Amino acid sequence: MRNGRAILAVALTYIVFAMLLNSVGTVILQSIQSFGVTKLEAGRLEAYKDLPIAITSFIIASFLPRVGYRRAMIIVLVLEGVAAALMPILSAFWAMKLMFFCVGVGFAGAKVAVYSSIGLLTRDKQGHASLTNLIEGLFMVGVLGGYWLFSLFVDHDNPADPSWLNVYWLLSALSLTAAALWAVTPLDETGAHAPDAKPGIRQMARLAVTPIAVVFLASAFLYVLIEQAIGTWLPTFNAEVLHLPAAMSIQATSIFAACIALGRLGAGAALARIGWFPFLAACLAAMAALVLLTLPLAAGALPMAEANWFAAPIAAFMLPLIGLFMAPIYPVINSVILSALPRHDHAAMTGLIVVFSALGGTFGSFVTGFLFDRLGGQTAFYMALIPMGAIAVTLFLLNRRTAQA
Repeated sequence: MRNGRAILAVALTYIVFAMLLNSVGTVILQSIQSFGVTKLEAGRLEAYKDLPIAITSFIIASFLPRVGYRRAMIIVLVLEGVAAALMPILSAFWAMKLMFFCVGVGFAGAKVAVYSSIGLLTRDKQGHASLTNLIEGLFMVGVLGGYWLFSLFVDHDNPADPSWLNVYWLLSALSLTAAALWAVTPLDETGAHAPDAKPGIRQMARLAVTPIAVVFLASAFLYVLIEQAIGTWLPTFNAEVLHLPAAMSIQATSIFAACIALGRLGAGAALARIGWFPFLAACLAAMAALVLLTLPLAAGALPMAEANWFAAPIAAFMLPLIGLFMAPIYPVINSVILSALPRHDHAAMTGLIVVFSALGGTFGSFVTGFLFDRLGGQTAFYMALIPMGAIAVTLFLLNRRTAQA
């Protein structure tokens, strides 16, 4: 393949960031045990990655083409490599905050560079869609692999042992390997320097106040709020409510990531036969039903005499299935809004998507951590029903707005 090495570099870049970004739930669980921090304090780690993503995304699109996408990816990968390598050396909670800050800044640059590079590496719409799906699929593979990778470094007999931080040596090596691959990989960026490829803050602000964008951005914010609230706190829920050992708590969360991957792959076939709004409404109903069915089962969970999957409570397998129905919502609403807007607004809307997704993730994780700490894990997860109801309303309004567009 003509661009095979560049595609491999793009894929490896996205996989590395998938492992680092989505490790926050695991890190929260392990930080509570290893560093003795409260759930509320640990929950703030989400903000240390999401707020830099939101802030950086507002300004990065205007100057990144001048820096160069290939050069930008080398810079952010080296940044992540160094930040990861410092973790086992510093072995402190403040260092976790610093690392996730670096991850947030790096991902904002990497996402813009990766998506822009896809356009440079493909010749037509079909090729672009195919490569985008491949990259997003590999992102979920990275998320899934990250849960198992971290669980391998957790001491089963003493989960509080900070030796789990040694996983960052491997993550640092992967980051620097990806940077080295980009250093020897050419990328023709001549097509990236057209004036209309540089959306700025003013264009984003103008677009953000249009009625259709307001409804969409509320939908995106609520979706990521739900996904991060559940995904980030599921390892802690497994450990404290279901009484699973720490390593098993992390591994069980990988079911959630696997379900999201399967849900996104299967949604394409379903949407060929049914409209997007009734399909997503059915997904939301299924999500709410799973919460209402699973949490009462979790209430009776007892500590296991022997740590094995056969003795795990059924709730450990049922609750992550929510990812199967949650998965299609985000890519579908992104497709809906972009299809309803003129092409010259697509880049600015993509920037807004990143910003509001980051804000939703931060808010969801923080609020869930607060409720988890004050009211317990079951109540915190029951509260996910509120944004599920709210997103049903915003999807209804989005359907009406796009029908009029």
